[in-house]
Amino acid sequence: MYQQLFKKKDITAILKESESGNGGLRRNLSATNLVTLGIGAIVGTGIFVITGTAAAAYAGPALTISFVISAISCVMAGLCYAEFASMIPVAGSVYSYSYTTMGEFIAWFIGWVLILEYLFACSSVAVGWSGYMTSLLIGWGITLPAQISHATFDHTADGWFMTGSIINFPAVFIVGIVSALLIGGIKQSAIINNVIVVIKVGVILLFIGFGLSYINLDNWTPYIPENTGNFGDFGWSGILRGAGVVFYAYLGFDALSTTAQEAKNPQRDMPKGILISLMICALLYIAVTAVLTGIVNYKELNVSAPIALAIDSTGKGLAWLSPFIKLGAIAGLSSVILVMMLGQSRIYYAISKDGLLPKFFSKIHSKHGIPHNATIFASVITTLFAGLFPLHVLSELVSIGTLLAFTVVCLSILVLRKTQPDLKRPFKTPFVPFVPLLGAGICIMQMLSLPMSTWLRLIGWSAIGIVIYFCYGIKHSKLNNPK
Repeated sequence: MYQQLFKKKDITAILKESESGNGGLRRNLSATNLVTLGIGAIVGTGIFVITGTAAAAYAGPALTISFVISAISCVMAGLCYAEFASMIPVAGSVYSYSYTTMGEFIAWFIGWVLILEYLFACSSVAVGWSGYMTSLLIGWGITLPAQISHATFDHTADGWFMTGSIINFPAVFIVGIVSALLIGGIKQSAIINNVIVVIKVGVILLFIGFGLSYINLDNWTPYIPENTGNFGDFGWSGILRGAGVVFYAYLGFDALSTTAQEAKNPQRDMPKGILISLMICALLYIAVTAVLTGIVNYKELNVSAPIALAIDSTGKGLAWLSPFIKLGAIAGLSSVILVMMLGQSRIYYAISKDGLLPKFFSKIHSKHGIPHNATIFASVITTLFAGLFPLHVLSELVSIGTLLAFTVVCLSILVLRKTQPDLKRPFKTPFVPFVPLLGAGICIMQMLSLPMSTWLRLIGWSAIGIVIYFCYGIKHSKLNNPK
């Protein structure tokens, strides 16, 4: 049993399989596509939603420090991701990497956590998209009934309850539209994503540029609000908790690594795509947070559309920018959903190819060259969560899943350098073991700062995954049951 659980895939065999037939996936993504896919996934809810709520609840204006802490750990993890993505250019991201270094059971566990990460990230972004779209429609004189624009269920300290709403229709609608684009093929999806990225980055730069003159320095005082006496409620512990909460805003480069098997030149372009998109987005996050908390006092930012609130608070001065901000947010969140759905379907595909999920998920469409069944399934399950649950319930689990995945990648680099030092590495993580250890350490520190309820839900999700593995995966594993 022990040998089955921790049996590892041979990297050489994986590379031969990828080079010979590529599993049916087509290499259509250029370096530019990879960078814009990374930006498309990273710049979204983190800027347009989470910046406000995290500043109001945890760190105040010092949320900029939270973003710096998260960015440092992301750079460390990103360097490790870049080595893996160039060395093992196949679909599956951390799932595939851990299969070669830590064995099947750990790989399944990480794959199951990645499903959690992408599913809840995609669902929460769809709910954020719904909030901005509803706000935009109100500005146009159109008000959607509460019964079709809010979550069906909610959760508070008193437990679960029904809100009286039927479903969050706008959230369901955008997931459906994005799914249709993805089923049309990754090349077309990448082109659409490129256009959206240009729009949303342009809007963000407009906000930063014009918002600078409306900063009130009093809103930055105190820069680090005094701790309330509870861990995570402002002060330095609040900065640390804020870093853990906003961390999932950076997970786009993780989603980017799931497309390695569809990159034209993954050994050269994957490291570029990961590191360039990460650096650009880290700078944008820090700048937006500084301007946002300078325009509006952090105590007022616990809203679903904080940047729109900041624009509206300037009065007539930036009134012209308000509709552009909302349109930019809608476009930006749309691209995040697109890349998260893409990553989610590729995880199903990779796990299914190994036999740990039914082969239904690894079937490739003959015309479009994408795992269409996995894409449709990801669409259906995401639609259910986005339509039924509110943002705060969905977003809680995303950060801890991302942090866990990044920790495994950092540690896997150390394992592979020790066990297979002679492997060809087109990109090498610098300053090993310092970079992987620092990356893993910061990620673990941020995980420990997250609320206990988040940990309990992760444990519950993990328990479901373990049951699935022992009831299905271990019996159908192609590695342990070769034909």
